[in-house]
Amino acid sequence: MASVPPETHMGPVELTIADLDRSLDYYRGSIGLSVLEEGGGTARLGSNDTELLRLVEVPGASSARGYTGLFHIALMLPERRDLARWLAHAARGRVQLTGLSDHNVSEAIYLQDPDDHGIEIYADRPREIWEGEVGQRLTTQPLDVENLLGELDDPQSEPFEGQPGGTRMGHVHFRVADIPATIQFFQGVLGMDLMATYGSQAAFLAAGGYHHHVGANTWESAGRPAPPEGTAALRQATIVFPDAASRDEAIQRVVESGQEPEDTPAGPVVRDPSGNSLLLA
Repeated sequence: MASVPPETHMGPVELTIADLDRSLDYYRGSIGLSVLEEGGGTARLGSNDTELLRLVEVPGASSARGYTGLFHIALMLPERRDLARWLAHAARGRVQLTGLSDHNVSEAIYLQDPDDHGIEIYADRPREIWEGEVGQRLTTQPLDVENLLGELDDPQSEPFEGQPGGTRMGHVHFRVADIPATIQFFQGVLGMDLMATYGSQAAFLAAGGYHHHVGANTWESAGRPAPPEGTAALRQATIVFPDAASRDEAIQRVVESGQEPEDTPAGPVVRDPSGNSLLLA
């Protein structure tokens, strides 16, 4: 079976939002991203010069919850202390959270942006703890918030000046209509490794033995179609290959599967079985 190179990882995610000013206030003030470029109802955001997110304004766009599409983007911070620093900032600013979880492979904090797009901010546990055992290790338990904040001398006064350099799009978690078809596409066609499954409800796939670059679940979306036009939905996620040759090999496998990639100025775009758009960069 063909496989993607271990250096393959996720890149920027593009989202539809209803009000660009509102979203910029949120992603700058609450999340801590910087605006890299803005104009014409669109914006590029990231950390230092690394682009992580693209926003496209469609005034009045409604939530796409319940359809296939985005479950959450996941911003991976370089160090555990960075996660503690962001959590302290969120607590001081009364940023609304939706969950705090210990996944054994990582520690994660969850929230929703103003358009109901899911966000995860996380830091990995040391790789030697979980490498080769993701299927056995990946779990969800309550996050030990006190222990995490113990990374800081004083959470009340710890400065926060935005997400640090080295912040990456660690993974993207999709809502899908069917798990077996999703596995067949990401593993059988694109060439990622299947790292863990939870029956017919969820799957996690990755390159290079990572715990997951792609998550997929059917919660709220089993058998559902892609979201209607005009909703605040996922526009596309990016899979970054280390070189043109490995990307072209993946594209060829997509063609052989019966799908014709769409040529765009940014590069070829393919779709998973649930209609989620993937830019192969």
